[in-house]
Amino acid sequence: MADSRPGMYRGEMKDQRRHGYGRYIYSNSFFQYEGEWKEGKKHGHGKLLFKDGSYYEGEFVNGEIVGNGFRYWAHTGNTYSGQFLYGELHGHGVMQCKDGRKYEGDFCYGVQEGHGLLTDKDGQQYEGSFHENKRHGGGKMRFKNGDEYEGDWILDQRQGHGLLHRADGTVYEGQWRNDTFNGQGSIIHCSGVIYDGQWLNGYPVAQPQKMVILGPEVIDTVPGSAHTFQVQLQNEEGDVIECESGRLLELSAGIRDGELLASSKNSLYKIMELIGRQPIESPFTCRADSQRDVDKCILLYGKRLAGGSHSVKIEGRRFDLYQGGEKPKQRFGG
Repeated sequence: MADSRPGMYRGEMKDQRRHGYGRYIYSNSFFQYEGEWKEGKKHGHGKLLFKDGSYYEGEFVNGEIVGNGFRYWAHTGNTYSGQFLYGELHGHGVMQCKDGRKYEGDFCYGVQEGHGLLTDKDGQQYEGSFHENKRHGGGKMRFKNGDEYEGDWILDQRQGHGLLHRADGTVYEGQWRNDTFNGQGSIIHCSGVIYDGQWLNGYPVAQPQKMVILGPEVIDTVPGSAHTFQVQLQNEEGDVIECESGRLLELSAGIRDGELLASSKNSLYKIMELIGRQPIESPFTCRADSQRDVDKCILLYGKRLAGGSHSVKIEGRRFDLYQGGEKPKQRFGG
């Protein structure tokens, strides 16, 4: 019982000083050390216990925590294994948090500084440069939704130049600011659309506002024939937008007569509704959806025509993005 009182030491001595192996309870009773001593100071391997249940076990040099060791914090359940300098996390080490977060890499006086690998509680991983506990510099991030980003970071946000591979196959490479597309960048959308131009807060700057089919609105045709149309995406002023390519426009036409006319005020729209295509999300959302290059589109008939000549009237000029095939398809509505 005598060696359990504050200020008491029990162990080896040399020249009236603690030297060798021994156990000491500090006078404030908050600390307790058991391990190796040299000339009255903690030196070598030892374990320093705290009153709240926390502890450090590892190397000591001249009374200081210096070298490799293991630290446990009782109030959080977090642990650290690695290098120390004067009691601070300093050098290479592994911090394991009770909530599942884990950091393995460089520390500088207690903060994440340098290169490291961070896994958050959701399983997302970042490997790269850190500054003051934040992702800062070059690094690669794997998100829980399957997206992967590699590029520049500033204070935990993607900023600078970066390459993003989305889980759906979409690829963006270019400038970032405030964790989103900003500046010059190129995207190859999973639908096949390609946009190469300026971005602002995640949206294309030169976004088209309307799609125009060039040529007459009424076309004479015969059964089995095909017609080629020229399509342009334009802004409100009528200027052709040329920053985008890759769209495939599919048109379907019907004859406004008989049963179709009786069942629907808009036979073309009704035909496309029956096809059942569903819209998909895209960064190119506008009245006619964005497309920069001129596409050639084949007009296909929704029913077989019987003998003679016919007129097909294209009554509508609005298009919405619909999913289908390897490239985005457009729906024609009256």
